Formats: sequence, structure tokens, C-alpha cells
Amino acid sequence: MTGRCVAHRVLVAAMIAIGSVGGVQAQQRLTLGDAIARVASAHPDIRLIDARAAVLAAERERAAQRPPWTVGAEIENAFGTGAARGLDEAELTLTLASVLERGGKLDARRVLAQSRIDALAVQRETRRLDLLAETARRYLAVVAADHARALATLDVEQRRRTVAAARQRLQAGASPESVVLTAQAALARAELARDRVAQQRTAARQHLAALWGERTPAFDAIAGNPLILPTIASLDTLTAELEHTPEITQFADQRRIGEARLQLARSAAKPDLNWQVGVRRLQETDDTALVAGLSMPLGSRSRAQPEIRAAEAELEVLSIEREAKGLSLYSTLVEAHGRYTVAQAEVDRLQDDVLPKLTRAEKAAERTYRAGAISYLEWAQLQSEQTAARQQQLDVALDAQRALIEIQRLTGQAMVASVVGASSGDSIP
Repeated sequence: MTGRCVAHRVLVAAMIAIGSVGGVQAQQRLTLGDAIARVASAHPDIRLIDARAAVLAAERERAAQRPPWTVGAEIENAFGTGAARGLDEAELTLTLASVLERGGKLDARRVLAQSRIDALAVQRETRRLDLLAETARRYLAVVAADHARALATLDVEQRRRTVAAARQRLQAGASPESVVLTAQAALARAELARDRVAQQRTAARQHLAALWGERTPAFDAIAGNPLILPTIASLDTLTAELEHTPEITQFADQRRIGEARLQLARSAAKPDLNWQVGVRRLQETDDTALVAGLSMPLGSRSRAQPEIRAAEAELEVLSIEREAKGLSLYSTLVEAHGRYTVAQAEVDRLQDDVLPKLTRAEKAAERTYRAGAISYLEWAQLQSEQTAARQQQLDVALDAQRALIEIQRLTGQAMVASVVGASSGDSIP
């Protein structure tokens, strides 16, 4: 059996052992899809946006209301002096009045209110994608802790073999006691690193569960393989997808809101008509007469100009903001795509070239040390290099996974399956 196969078996055994804590198997296994479903249904940010929809619906109903009717009563020639001291000469007038809106103000208010409701859906999708990306990142942290603990367990097994070999040579009189003590110290450090990673795993699980408000996590996150990095789409293809991301499409909704505000400001330039009709009782002759009135404010056009210019300026600002946001998203996408491709090449090179050679070298050093041909330090150095190379591969793969999650968040959809859920086929929707 080759050294690489032995190392692989030890690593697999360590990953299986990670599924239990203190020898007790976890009660519940949580996939990335399960975590996403919990966050989508329980996170307050999503419920806050849904609650905001009820507020906007009420505002739309208010905006659709027409000007109110006004009922009035007026008494003249009463409670004065002389003949007007009492109510004998008083004249009573009953009126009904309202406002006749002109310039399409009612329709403009309706369009503005509806545009704000439509924009809420895009805001919800944007926040949902942010939460899903954050869920994937925290789930990845749990997977990373699982894999790091497996690497630490593998390092502990290597150090134990070193201690056993050093003791054999000490008993044979071929090695001093200091070598055994040095090997034991290295084993203790490896065990310390393993215990530290176990604590990090506990913290990562709690951090993930906090997204849906769980204080005491009762799950065991399924450990995918972060070293498997699938091929992603080209940069040109991903750039085209940016046009459909909610962070860009929300500008279309904001522009519709701005245009509705502009139309409402323009409608204010056309003055409304205040009308009034009523019946007046003439006390002197005991007759009744119809009274009517019509009034219109002056200077409405000039008063509306500042609001119109402000609405037009907001539309111009919105166009500039969209351009700036597009450049920012493209820059982030280019950076994430570059990180992923570079990391993918490095992980493959370490897996196919560096690690197999280090594994064979470490096994050969073990045989040579047991035969007394090399010193303990040479064998220990190869073990450290092998562990460092595995840790480097894991760190680079995790950076690639984070870049992949960012790419999925930017484009608003899953181009490839996320590795953190590879074991169950999950991805960021």
C-alpha cells in the first residue's frame, strides 16, 4: 500500500470521526439547503420587508382617495346691534364644497404608490441573496473547521508514529532520550492544534445557527469537500448576468419611482379648482336662493418649478448612481473570478504534484529513520512540510469557495453547485 493511500484512509477516518462530539453522535444533520430554508423563513430582515409591504399598501389606498367633500353652514346678520341683535334678521346658508383636481394628480399619486410597492419586491430579493450568501459563508466556516480538524487528526497520527519510532530507537540505544522528548513535544503541539480547531468548529456552528435564532445548535453540518472546485462560466458570461442582478434591476424600479414623482410635480403646475354650492335662506322674505362659488389659486406654475427641477435632478443622479454601481459590481466580479481561477489552479497543482511527492518522501523518511540512516529532525521536517502543504491547499480552496459564493451573490443565481453543499447537491438558489 502506498503512502498516499495510507494518508487518504487516515484522513477519511478522521472526517468520519468529526461527525460526533465527545463520542455522542449528533442528533440532526443539516444541509446547506436546510440552513437556507431556515434563514429564509425565520430571519427578521425578510419579515421586516414583508411588513413594509402592508405599510405601502395602506399608503397606496390613501393616495387613491379623491379630495373630501365639505359640508358647511354660515349665518349672517346675527348677534350684532340694532336690528341684527337676534336671529330675526339672520340669513342661513348651507353649502357643499370640494376641490376639482386638474393635471392628473390622482393618477400620478396612484402610480407613485404602486411603483414603491413594485420596488419592494426587488429590495426583498436583494436582501434575500445577501442572507443566502452569508448563510453559505457561515456554513463554509463549519465545513472548513471540520476539514481542518481532519488535517489536525492526521498530523497527530503522524506525530504518534514518530514518538513510537523514537522510543524504539531509544530502547535499542541508537537514539538519545532528547529525541523522544522532542517528538512528544511535537505530538502535544499537534494535539493542541486539534483541540483548538474543535473549539473553532463549535463557535462556527453557533455562528451559523444564530442566523435563524437558535441558541443551542443541535445539528451536525454535513461536511462537503471544499477541495473540489468546479469549473465556472467565463468572465464574459458572468458579466452579462450582472445586468439581471437585483442590485442593478432595482435602479429600474427607482427610476420608475423618480418618473412618477416628476409627473406628480408637473401636475402641481396646473391649479386645482375649489368649488362650492349651497342654499341660502332669506329671512326678510322667507325665500331661498342658490349660491355658488369657484376659486383658483394663482402662481401654481411658478411654485411647482422647484419641485420639478428637483425631480429631474434626482433622475439624473440615479443614472449616475447606476453607472457607478455597475462599475463597482464589475470590478468585484473580476476580482472574485480571478481569485477563483488562480486558487483552482493552485489547489489542483498541490493535489496532483506537491502532496503526492511529500507523502512518498515522508514515508521514505520514516523507513530510513527506523533503519537509522537519517536523523529525527529530517523526518519531522518532512512531516511539517506535508502538514503545511495540506493546510495551504485547504486555505486556498476556502478562498476559492468564498470567491464562488461572491460570484453567485453578484449574479443573483447559481451558475455551479456550491462545494460546501456538494455532499447533498445544494447550491445558492
